[in-house]
Amino acid sequence: MTWEVLNIIGTIAFAISGAIVAMEEEYDILGVYILGLTTAFGGGAVRNLLIGLPISDLWNQGPLFLIAIGAVTVVFLYPFGALKQWKKWGTFTDAIGLSAFAVQGAFYATTMNHPISAVIMAALLTGSGGGVIRDLLAGRKPILLRGDIYGVWAMLAGLLIGLGFVNHSWGLYVLFVLIVILRMLTVYYKWSLPYRSLKEEGFSRKER
Repeated sequence: MTWEVLNIIGTIAFAISGAIVAMEEEYDILGVYILGLTTAFGGGAVRNLLIGLPISDLWNQGPLFLIAIGAVTVVFLYPFGALKQWKKWGTFTDAIGLSAFAVQGAFYATTMNHPISAVIMAALLTGSGGGVIRDLLAGRKPILLRGDIYGVWAMLAGLLIGLGFVNHSWGLYVLFVLIVILRMLTVYYKWSLPYRSLKEEGFSRKER
């Protein structure tokens, strides 16, 4: 039950996130559906490759595809005035998708008795894979690869589950909420990972 609930939550959240990004980039209706669906299922496809499952297993999730299509349709038909306000919630829906799929991916890897390294990577790729594909298709820099703390929280979920600190249904739900909160705190307080730039001070791209 926990697996299915997290799957549904993540699918809806990422389908909405992908559709909103597609409309921000002024994609047509086909582009909106493609970006919504690839965001919702891209992370699962990458995870299956990692832990040795056939990607074709995704086609056995017919009800989830219908749920994702329904979510994208609602977003596409939503009144424009209200949608402008809804875009402000894009970060929140993305955080929900990240958390739900990270917890789900890690939990899935543990049920297959994979080592902790695979559990952490399953959490990272399931939680952020769809978002990376979304950003690449939208011509944006993936959030995962920027200084913004994003994938770290997915890896934290994988670490806690892999070490056995969280292994009950209620614990998985608590962890899900915790990762969402940490992600939103990251956005609110603008936390970031350290980085180095090779650009010279005062040297802009236009001067090249």
